[in-house]
Amino acid sequence: MEELAEEAGIPVRTVRFYRERGLISPPRREGRIAWYDDHHLARLRTIAGLLERGHTLTGIADLARTFESGRDVAEVLGLGGPTEETPVRLTPEQLADHFEGEVTPENLAAALDLGYLATDGDEIVHISRRLLEVSAELVREGVPLATVLSTGRRVREHADALADLFVSVLEAHSDEDARGDAPEPPQLRPLARAVMDAELSMALDRRLRREGAARPPHEPAP
Repeated sequence: MEELAEEAGIPVRTVRFYRERGLISPPRREGRIAWYDDHHLARLRTIAGLLERGHTLTGIADLARTFESGRDVAEVLGLGGPTEETPVRLTPEQLADHFEGEVTPENLAAALDLGYLATDGDEIVHISRRLLEVSAELVREGVPLATVLSTGRRVREHADALADLFVSVLEAHSDEDARGDAPEPPQLRPLARAVMDAELSMALDRRLRREGAARPPHEPAP
């Protein structure tokens, strides 16, 4: 414990207090000797980083329990299934920096349940750099992270239905010989993206026109 405290740059009594509070896991014991490892050191540095960001020890303990209950990255990513998304590795402190003040046990549990986040040892993995950046931008614009996550769940329901539609249409009308053993119909992704980009753009046009028509003449546009 003395060596661990020295490596972490904190008093031994603080390490003992964290151990008693369950913030770090028990050491490996060999007789009367207790061995701590890099995992314990990483946890102490995470605690220090989150304390600097305004989290309380109780909140950190809740985050740790939620984090440890999450699925690992292999399960979330489907053991190497096809994807165009780029996963991002984050420390808990980096995640807190992306969503300042919004990384709560409830939001973390929702993100883990959605599969946006997964665990890999002491690191957190976000499954999509694009989703991470968009989510962080929405939070910076004032949208609560809980709302971002609940909206993401609703979007996923529609996206799953659209994926089923595109795959079934292309599979039904693609040449079986040309498709061969390909894991997905040819041109599936670019065609699906092109259709959805255009349809979403036109849907936004229609929505904004309706909103403009309903607004009183003296009320300025947002």
